[in-house]
Parts: sequence; structure tokens; C-alpha cells
Amino acid sequence: ENDKAVFELYAKADTEGVFQFESAGMKDTLLKLKPENIEDIIAVISLYRPGPMDSIGRYIENRHHPEKITYKHPLLEPILRVTYGCIVYQEQVMQIFRSLAGYSLGRADIVRRAMSKKKKSVMEEEKKVFIYGIDGEVDGCIKRGVSEKVAEDIFSEMESFASYAFNKSHAACYAVLSYQTAYMKCHYPCEYMAALLTSVLGDRGKIAVYADECASKNIKVLPPHVNESGAGFTVQGNNIRFGLKAVKNIGRGLIENIIKERYSGKYTSFYNFCDRVYCREMNIRALENLIKSGALDGLGANRRQMLDVAKRFLDIVGANKERAIDGQLDLFGIMEGEVKKEPELPKLSEFSHAELLEMEKETAGMYLSGHPMSEYDNAVKTLGTDTLNNITDNENTRYDEGAKVDVLGLLEKVSIKTTKNNQQMAFVNVEDKYGSIEMIVFPDTLQKFGGLIQEGKILRIFGTVNSRDEERKLICNTVQEAPKDVSELPKKPKKAMASGLYIRVPNDDCREYRKAMQIIDIFGGNTPLHICFTEMGTIYNTPYTNWVSLNDVMIRELKKRIGDKNVAVVE
Repeated sequence: ENDKAVFELYAKADTEGVFQFESAGMKDTLLKLKPENIEDIIAVISLYRPGPMDSIGRYIENRHHPEKITYKHPLLEPILRVTYGCIVYQEQVMQIFRSLAGYSLGRADIVRRAMSKKKKSVMEEEKKVFIYGIDGEVDGCIKRGVSEKVAEDIFSEMESFASYAFNKSHAACYAVLSYQTAYMKCHYPCEYMAALLTSVLGDRGKIAVYADECASKNIKVLPPHVNESGAGFTVQGNNIRFGLKAVKNIGRGLIENIIKERYSGKYTSFYNFCDRVYCREMNIRALENLIKSGALDGLGANRRQMLDVAKRFLDIVGANKERAIDGQLDLFGIMEGEVKKEPELPKLSEFSHAELLEMEKETAGMYLSGHPMSEYDNAVKTLGTDTLNNITDNENTRYDEGAKVDVLGLLEKVSIKTTKNNQQMAFVNVEDKYGSIEMIVFPDTLQKFGGLIQEGKILRIFGTVNSRDEERKLICNTVQEAPKDVSELPKKPKKAMASGLYIRVPNDDCREYRKAMQIIDIFGGNTPLHICFTEMGTIYNTPYTNWVSLNDVMIRELKKRIGDKNVAVVE
């Protein structure tokens, strides 16, 4: 439970595949915090949520600089010492009610629940009780030596985040499970990644992400093969082998038969495989899918040859089995020592590499022995382009409606439609190594770039996210040939800032922040509020409850209180 190597993995944010710590934001937090114990993991899980997130910068700063820890009142120190002066857990909220105001455990829990459910009337009443008490029941803060102003500040801080906060017991369970996954990844990377890949077998985007993670650790993810694969992903030496379950229309019975027959020795040829595995589940469709997926490569025949003779070989094997049942082979017999001669293969050249990859995509839903875009990996990394799995993830707010994106993608399918105005537009299926998305190309754009928007092309696409429907789509703005040589290309420009009101303050505990929020609380509305915390170098996109109504009075007051340069509006 105190394995140094595991905490080094967290500190390096090497957490792809680690429970709760796969997102970019979580990884960024880990790099800044550099966790050293399970308490740190528990705290990060609790803090990385909309309410408590404001405290992340302060928590990290105080963890690394204990001399900066301050408490609004000495009674808070024993409660908040473990979290470096920050309120992180629901249990701490209850402890504050108990220690500062003299609440019973039962009453403290009732208030905690009222806060979490945003029961305004209850909270207004309890604020008075918290500060002034109730005769014979609750002492109240003032009676216990806490000033009215400090009590109000503490109550407001608790109220602002309690609706999103974890209880510590919940976060601790998550943290222990996260630590266990990190431990496995750290000490048994092949076994853990194989299990992880098996768990996402139907999600090609996740498989691609985890396969890339394997590659970064010099673990190859090998394509499926009848002589090596299990049903799911399995460890093979220092590598991982794709499972036969990845191949479409291959039933459990056939997979079990392939593996069971292998105990008698590996398959030596295509015909040998057909002869030994022949069963009810081995129909022509299943056999062709095994061929196209590459699961029968290396058995003395190329895929074109195997597809050409597949039906004939099955017919021959089937006829032989029937004759054996009828006893005909035993009656006339094969002379002792005579070896059955296998049917000959036609002399045919192999399919092109692109055709082989397309077959794999057809039969497994993904490319197994490579990817058409692999040669653009360096371009994706150098240019910092967006990946489609992130864009299509509806929980990733970075790619909400109107977000500008820069994508390197393969145009898999192009469908041309005619509009009511008799103009042509296109609906294009774009994919990269991690996912796919529908792209809409309006008539003006298609007219400009129609020569490039062709099936099979790999392009750099500059577009806008459309998320009005349940599934996000991409509106094409402009395209260009995808660059392979990026040594002389500039990295992509900074993404356009999201619209809304921006304010800049050092942290969420400073005078400027409190002054700004006093003004903002008055002007609720529909304009997003973004807070730039300079000390931690991050921008916090506030929840809808903190959005504002833009007007000259509010902007003037904000600039007066925190400075002209610290207030900006982005249209």
C-alpha cells in the first residue's frame, strides 16, 4: 500500500488505464501535485469535481509549501490539517458544524444533506443557527468564540461546494481501487493491459488508445492468430495477442474448438486447419472472416489464395468426414504409412497492403496489423491535432457546440446529396486511429475543396463541432492535404477561447476573488463565466449556476474592484 514505484507512476501521470485518472485534467493535476500517499489520491478524487475544483490550486500549493497554510479560525486546524487547510470532504463539513457551532451529529448530517440538495430555505435558516445558535440546542459560532464575519465566510465556503463534494468514505473506496489498478499496471504491465483491452473489446477507440499505451511501453499488440490467440487478449512473452473474439461472426463454440484442437499441435497449413477444426460452427462466412482478419496468415498461403479455395476446401473436408462416417475409407482404406495429400493451392499474388487492412476493418471493425494513418503519428503529435475519440466524448466539455478543431483524418465514406436549392453538399465519415465522426460539408465548402474530399484521402481538417443532436458532428470549414513531413511546419495556433466573461485572480481565497464574486452573484444570467487562476495557471469553466447577465454596470464594477486588465469579454 506504500509502494514507491506506484506513486512515481501517479506523479508522472502515467495513468492511462488507471481507474479515475485517465482524463487530461486529472493527469495535469497529478503532475502538479505529485502524490506520495493514499491520502493524496483520496483528496484528488474528491477535489476534481465542479464544486471543490476551485480548491485544487490551493491544495497543491499548500501541500508543497506548508508555510502557506492558513485557517480562518484555530478551531478549523484539527479538521482541515489533513487536507492542507482546504475543505475537501462532506465529513469535514459535518465536523465544522460540530466543532465551531456545537451541532449534534444528526443535525450536522441533516444540514449536509440540505446543502447537497441545494435546499435554499433550509440553508438560510441553518446559516442563522450556525452563527447565532438556538437556546438549549446549538451554541452557535459566536458563543464559541468565532466572529460573525468569519462564521459567514466559512458557511459560504461550505455552501458553495457541498452540493458536489464526495464523502471521504466514497472517495477512499475509489482511491483504493485506483491504487490497485495502478499497482497492476506498474508491476504486471502485460497482464494488466491484456485484461484492460479485453474489457473494452467492443470499443475500437479505447482499444486504439490502450494499444498506443502498450506501444509506449514497448509492448506490441499482435493481430489474432489461430495458433496463438485465446478468446480475449492474452499475454504472449513480452507482448499481447489479440483475441479471436475480435473477429466478427466467430462464435464461442468455434473459438473453443480452435483452442481445444490446438492442444494436439499447431496448425501447419490452411487445409490442415480446415480439416481439424471442421464443425457445425465452421461455415464459409466464419472461415472467410478468419482469413480476412489475418488469423490464418503464415500457414503457407496468402489471403487471396485462401479466399479462392475456402469453399472448395470445406466441401472436400465435409465429404471426407461423411465418407469416414459411412465407413468407405475403412473399406478401401489408405495404405499403411501413406500420407493424405492436401489439395493444391492456386498461384495467386497477395492483395495490396491497403486491401489487407480494409479486410481487417471489415471483419473486426478495426485495423489489426496496422492503420492507414500510422505514418501520420508524428504529424498528429507535432501539430497537436485533436483526436476523434475526444471530440465524440459528450462528457468532454472542451468540444461542446461551436468548438474549433484541427483533425488529421481518413475520409472513409463520402456521400453527395443535392439540396433544395439544387446545390451539392457532402456527408463524410471521417476516422482516425481512435474513433470516427460524421462530417458535414456545405455547398460553398464542397465547391472549394471538392477535389480533395474523396474517399480514401487522408486530410487535415479545420472544422467546428456541432452538438445540437445527441451525437456530435463536425462542420467542415477548410481542408488541406495531410502533411507527413512536419519538420518545417509550425505547430497549430492556440484554439480560440470559448465565449463568455473572463476574470483573472490569483486564487479562490484572495480578496480579489471574493470582491468579484460579490458582484457576479448579483447578475445571474446565461453568459458563461470563466475564472483564470494565475497561481495554478488554469481556467475554471464555472457551472451554469454561476453564469452571468452581461451589462455595462457589472463590467464597470468588476474592473473597478479587480482592475481593467483582469476583466475580459469574448464574443
